[in-house]
Amino acid sequence: MLKGSLIHPEILFEVAKCGHGDKILITDGNYPKYEKKHEAARLIDLALSENIPSVIEVLKALTSVVNVEKYELMDPGDHEELPALFTEFSEILIDIENEKLGRFEFYQKAVEKEVRLVIGSAETRVFGNILLTVGVR
Repeated sequence: MLKGSLIHPEILFEVAKCGHGDKILITDGNYPKYEKKHEAARLIDLALSENIPSVIEVLKALTSVVNVEKYELMDPGDHEELPALFTEFSEILIDIENEKLGRFEFYQKAVEKEVRLVIGSAETRVFGNILLTVGVR
């Protein structure tokens, strides 16, 4: 019997194949998920309609079944205020190491072979992309 709130069979299957150090990318609705992913990464696009599901809903479900060691965010740069989503991420991923990457650096990390799974949300807020590193704790 599953204990977490995640019940999507394909996502559970892909998460079960992840090991320590593998990565899972959750994207917002604006992210070029078909182009900016490793060719071997499994893409599961959950977008149904505007903000359904949101990146936060996907993150909560995912973290109910997987331990996160670190997360990386796409930084909007010096000219913009940090998105409110960053606070929401930190409230879910309490005391987890995190790093903000420039947009192109984030894209570079997203296409590395360690990224095993890409989950597309329908989040409409910008900079709602998060790269999770699977942990062991």
